[in-house]
Amino acid sequence: MIKKTILGLLTIGFFAVSCSSDDDNSTSTTSSLTLNLQGLEILGADYVYEGWIIINDEPVSTGTFTSTTFPQDFQVNTVQLNSATRFVLSIEPLVDVDPAPADTKILVGDFNGTSASVTTAIVGDFSNASGSFFLRTPTDETGINNGNDENGVWFGTPGMPPVPNFVLPTLPAGWAYEGWVVGETGPLSTGTFTAFNMADGSAPFSGEAPGPPVPGEDFFTNVPIGEAFPLDVRGRTVVISVEPVPDDSVAPFVMKPLLGAAGNETAPATHNFNVNLGSLPMGSVTRN
Repeated sequence: MIKKTILGLLTIGFFAVSCSSDDDNSTSTTSSLTLNLQGLEILGADYVYEGWIIINDEPVSTGTFTSTTFPQDFQVNTVQLNSATRFVLSIEPLVDVDPAPADTKILVGDFNGTSASVTTAIVGDFSNASGSFFLRTPTDETGINNGNDENGVWFGTPGMPPVPNFVLPTLPAGWAYEGWVVGETGPLSTGTFTAFNMADGSAPFSGEAPGPPVPGEDFFTNVPIGEAFPLDVRGRTVVISVEPVPDDSVAPFVMKPLLGAAGNETAPATHNFNVNLGSLPMGSVTRN
């Protein structure tokens, strides 16, 4: 009876120590990673943001999120978090069969002690961005100017043919530029592009004649609800945005490095873009 009692006490003691040890391990194996970001926008229903810490050039996920209210905390393996040298934020499919980060990496920063300042440098350096556009309607012309140049916008310097004049970084895989003119009901796309010296990827509103070898659009056909075509571009806001690829939104993405206002002069006059660095997301990441 005494032996059984002693064995029982030892058993209870063993389980008590084991539980205590497990509790200690569970509280010490993860640490908090705090994201305090500005400028992100809500993604479409099929996409999420995902954080990554980089350890010896290998990515480790810190979790996904859809809310753009910060700060947000994530529990991450302590050893891995303390070993991380960089933080990356990407845009990922909601249903994602690939365990690696997508090409659409939007924020990056190196840890300096316990924190990292993150910027869109992984997409490109827009600090010296510039460019211009002109008003002309080449897709409505058959060898002559029809006198309606206020109904089209093209990016570059007018000429025979027009030439590009963007000062913009070449975007990495996962991103493309897109032009926009703000109409009566909202932004109207002029098409996406990654090269400046050729036509963009679509001509949703242009006429039947071929366009020049620069991105742009005439506004004659396929009139959106609420708009009146031909659209007079004069006095309207013209935008160059940076869009994720693939893109499930018909609206401009938050990154709009160039903004301009179309004046009253048509080609050969040009209108300059202004750099819009305030549209670029940024923030800080802290490991605790």
